[in-house]
Amino acid sequence: MRSSCTYVHTEDVDTVIDPAVALAPRRDGLPPHPVEEETKSRLWRSIRSYVDKSDIIIVSHYHYDHVDPKEPEIYGGKKVLLKHPSRMINQSQKRRSRDFISSIKGLAEEIDYADNKTFSFDGTKIRFSKPVPHGSTATRGYVVEVCFEAGETFLYTSDVQGPVLDEQLSFILEMRPVTLFVDGPTTYIDSPLRPMELRRANDNLLKIVQDRRLDGLIVDHHLTMDLAYRDNLRPVWDAGLESGVSVQVAAEFLDMEPNLLEARGRELYGKVD
Repeated sequence: MRSSCTYVHTEDVDTVIDPAVALAPRRDGLPPHPVEEETKSRLWRSIRSYVDKSDIIIVSHYHYDHVDPKEPEIYGGKKVLLKHPSRMINQSQKRRSRDFISSIKGLAEEIDYADNKTFSFDGTKIRFSKPVPHGSTATRGYVVEVCFEAGETFLYTSDVQGPVLDEQLSFILEMRPVTLFVDGPTTYIDSPLRPMELRRANDNLLKIVQDRRLDGLIVDHHLTMDLAYRDNLRPVWDAGLESGVSVQVAAEFLDMEPNLLEARGRELYGKVD
């Protein structure tokens, strides 16, 4: 299951970030299992319920696990803050953004481009980073990180795949969030860059955990597409225990048991060796 949709409530405004959920077309040579299809439908209903009660929708980039082009009506009457559709963006996302924005014009109350901007809603500030690469290179395009300041500070990194780069890390260290939601390294894909990206992700997350202001670190999305997610970030979990920082995946944050359906595809199909 691929989604990092996040709902943020403050006294001033309700916001949904990246309202979408998607399935991998194939994993380990297998299509999505019916259990995944059912779960996707259930989660989409939940996402819509949170969108309904929100004032703002944020889209950090235009991959289909972050924005669903088939559901433009959910943007009706909302203020929409978007990653810029033509600056610091690859060709694939540029095409997607053009079609998506065209589909919500006339539905959304207001559309604004958010890159490197700050928006104020009474006592709540929403700050956006400059566009940063989707991972260790810009091959997959760029994303914007987003930080909410309303008494406490919450930061959502979007798909930094780590963070693995200094430019992704610098916004986090500058904002000094109390709670951080980061997507983590992409360890489920075998790549020559994988060892380097995992090492950098661990090093950078350790720097974040060592910030005395941080209370909670939620690591999910790319990281939890791998059943060995906890071992892959073992130094970070250990550092959290030592420093009193809660390190969790999203399910644990929601007091649920992690259920990594995509990573368990072979098991679901009864093909476990």
